[in-house]
Amino acid sequence: MAAALRGRAGPGGAGPLWRLQSRRSSPRSSFDVAVVGAGIVGLAAARELIQRHPSLALAVLEKEQEPAHHQSGHNSGVIHSGIYYTPGSLKAKLCVQGAALCYKYCDQKGIPYKQCGKLIVAVEQDEIPRLKALYERGLQNNVPGLKLIGAKEIQEKEPFCRGLMALDSPYTGIVDYKQVAQSYARDFQEAGGTILTDFEVTNMEMAKESSPESEDGLKYPVIVRNKKGEELSCGHIVTCAGLHSDRLSRISGCSPEPRIVPFRGDYLVLKPEKSYLVKGNIYPVPNPRFPFLGFHFTPRMDGSVWLGPNAVLAFKREGYKLLDFSPGDFLDAVTYSGLWKLVLRNVSYGLGELYRAFSLSAQVRQLQKFIPEVTTNDVLRGPSGVRAQALDSEGNLVDDFVFDGGTGEVGSRILHVRNAPSPAATSSLAIARTIADEAERRFQL
Repeated sequence: MAAALRGRAGPGGAGPLWRLQSRRSSPRSSFDVAVVGAGIVGLAAARELIQRHPSLALAVLEKEQEPAHHQSGHNSGVIHSGIYYTPGSLKAKLCVQGAALCYKYCDQKGIPYKQCGKLIVAVEQDEIPRLKALYERGLQNNVPGLKLIGAKEIQEKEPFCRGLMALDSPYTGIVDYKQVAQSYARDFQEAGGTILTDFEVTNMEMAKESSPESEDGLKYPVIVRNKKGEELSCGHIVTCAGLHSDRLSRISGCSPEPRIVPFRGDYLVLKPEKSYLVKGNIYPVPNPRFPFLGFHFTPRMDGSVWLGPNAVLAFKREGYKLLDFSPGDFLDAVTYSGLWKLVLRNVSYGLGELYRAFSLSAQVRQLQKFIPEVTTNDVLRGPSGVRAQALDSEGNLVDDFVFDGGTGEVGSRILHVRNAPSPAATSSLAIARTIADEAERRFQL
C-alpha cells in the first residue's frame, strides 16, 4: 500500500524524522502535477513548482520507502565547480549556477558542508597541455578562483601529493546530498505538497471515460497506476526517474531513446588512521579517449576518504554489489546496439576497469601515481554507486541534460527529464528552475 510521507526536522535541523501515513488516509487522490521520482532532482523540481504555484495540488511519487534512496544517496558528495563541461552547454551553465545555489541553500538551512577545494593534478608531461586546456575551459565557464600551480604549491596544499602541475579549484566542496535532498522534501511538504512512497509507477494512460459533468475528470484526465493496482488522477506529470527514465518514457508512449545503461562505480576507503594523507579533492587529468574521469581522492563529511571509483557495467540497474544480477536489466543492456558500439570503441579501457574491479593492488597502483605513500594495507573496500548513463543508438554518451515529451493525449501532458548526468546533485536547484520553466511552457501552468 502506498504511503504518504510526512517529515519534520530532527534535533538542530540535522535531518528529517519521517512518519509514514496510510495511502487511504491521504487527503487527496487527484493532483494537478505529479513528479515521479524522489531523488534530488525530482524533489528540487517539485519544490520549485510548488513555490511558484502554491495553489496547485502537487505530489511526488517514489517507489522506495524513502527519498534519495538510489543515485542521490550513493554518490561522492562533491559540490562541483563546473570546470569540465563544454562552454555554452546547459551542463556548464547549470553547474556553475547550481553550485552557488547549493552553497546558499546549505547556509540558509544550516546544512553542513566543507569548501575544501580540488586539485586536478598532472603527473605526466603529456597531461600538461590538457590541464591548461581545462583551465581555459573553466575560465570560459566563469568558474571562480581557478589558477594553475606548480609542484611546490601542490605540496603546500596537499603535502603527500606528487605532481608536475595542478589546476586549483578552491570553490569545489563536499556535502551530504542525501541530507540536502531530504531538506528539499521537507520544504515541499511544508508548502503543502504530498510525497507518496512505495508507489512504483507502472502505467500512465488517459481515463477511459470522463463524464462532461465531472470537473475532476476533465481536470485530472491522466491515470497513474502502480504495480499494486492503486491509482491516482493527474493533470500533468513530470518524470525524474534516473535509472528508470527510459522505461517510464516507453510506458507513456514517448521515445525509447536515449537508453539508460547502468555503470557501477566501486570505491575504496582509506583506513581512518591514514585519512591525514588527503586534505581536499584530488583528481587526475581526464583522458579524452575514455568516457569517465578516473580514480580520485574524495574526503567525506564524516571524515572518511573515498578513493575511486572505477566504472564497470552493472548487471542490475540498482545493483550496488559486485554480483548483483537482474535478468531483465542485463538483457536490456546487452541487447542494445549502442552499448556494443561503446564497448568496441573502449575495449582496452573496459578490460582495465574490469580487472581493477577485482584487483585491489591494481586500484592502489592508480592512486600511488598521486600519493605514493598509499599501500594496499591502507585501504578497505568501500561503498558503490550506480550511474544512470544515457546512451544513443550510435554508442555515444549523452553528455548534456535531455528534456523530452511526446504527442497524443498522454504524451502531451508529460515532461520527461531523460538525462540528468553528473553533476546533477550540484546543479539540482538550477536544474529545478529549468524543469519548472519547461513545465510551465508545455503545460501552461
